[in-house]
Amino acid sequence: MVPWLASDDPFPPVERALGATSGAPGLLAASADLLPSRLIDAYRRGIFPWYSDGQPVLWWSPDPRMVLVPAEFKVSDSFRKTLKRVLRDPAWEVRVDDDFAAVMRACAETPREGQRGTWITADIVDAYSTLHRAGDAHSIETWFDGERVGGLYGVSFGKMFFGESMFAHKSDASKIALAALVGHLRQHKIEMIDCQQNTSHLASLGGREIPRKGFVTHLRRAVAESPIPWHFDKSVLLDVLAR
Repeated sequence: MVPWLASDDPFPPVERALGATSGAPGLLAASADLLPSRLIDAYRRGIFPWYSDGQPVLWWSPDPRMVLVPAEFKVSDSFRKTLKRVLRDPAWEVRVDDDFAAVMRACAETPREGQRGTWITADIVDAYSTLHRAGDAHSIETWFDGERVGGLYGVSFGKMFFGESMFAHKSDASKIALAALVGHLRQHKIEMIDCQQNTSHLASLGGREIPRKGFVTHLRRAVAESPIPWHFDKSVLLDVLAR
């Protein structure tokens, strides 16, 4: 039985999430609210919301957990050539937090294979935009010839980054944003990006699954660290190319 959380109810321990043999592995709880305070508490515990319009807010903590270790980010030969071209060509830019809500809306509007509609509802945009204004959520954006052509957004506490969604309107534009993020996180010695759930795309870039217990252990230590700065440009790609 998945518990229903009233506004003042704490999250249950993540170990109580539904298991692999259930119809919804990783589902921990449900609620009616998506308050920023609830969202912050969730991330700090290894919990995230994922639901569709018309559903209650569903809270998840899957086991295993998909993560990307920045030091393990994979750069293919063809993508390496792309990054070198991005560094040379002034038409390409990487911007941080230029328009956070616009990136969220672009992610929501991007079709996903095997997925109808989007989980990035208006309430989700509002809640994460509140975190962004507080300095706890960020967008990394790829621009070409003055147009935003790709990007990603996520949440950051201490030395932990929680990736949420990506979009691309030009080939490799979202991967360029991810590479820039990886370069920035490497410079600040961040050891893990939370990717939540396994996808073949993330696996191709070096993502892998780890036990939830190990993820939560790392998370507790990482979120207690001092926050990192969030100002960088495409020059951080040099760090990715150097590895």
